[in-house]
Amino acid sequence: MRQRQAAMDRRRAREFETFVAGAAGRLLHAATLLTAEPAPTAPRAQQLLTAALSRTYARWDELRGEDPYDVTRQDLALRYAHGAWRTRRHTEGVLGPLRPQERVVLVLRLYEGVAEEQTAALVGLPPERVRMICARAVTRVREAARIREAAQVRETAQVREAARVRDSAPTRKAAE
Repeated sequence: MRQRQAAMDRRRAREFETFVAGAAGRLLHAATLLTAEPAPTAPRAQQLLTAALSRTYARWDELRGEDPYDVTRQDLALRYAHGAWRTRRHTEGVLGPLRPQERVVLVLRLYEGVAEEQTAALVGLPPERVRMICARAVTRVREAARIREAAQVRETAQVREAARVRDSAPTRKAAE
């Protein structure tokens, strides 16, 4: 009996490891988008993913026909949504200016390609509200990108002007 259980545990572990090897990168990217942390080091995103994967592993035998990626993604989004209101930190990146609810809807709808109705069911909102939140989030991201781009253009112009002034100033040797 013990050998049979050990064999089942090894099979379960191999199946889960295979799933994680194939899905962890995309799930981590989704978690990084949700937390809006810088990509190379995203501790909150890694914590979210670890917790979601732990829950998926605990339920592995119960999944029976369910897509483990969908289950893990759902758990990831819910964990973020339930914990985000407690941590109102300034975040960076393209999705940094978004509120947590906007970020969840945008990541699920546009990055993950989850249908509007499924997203609505997942976050507990009517589909019309999800549509409005998604549209508002896209507008906010575009506006933030325009502002960031304008700031970069101003900064570049200032650097060029400073270099031009520096290059056109007489040097000490020329003055002597």
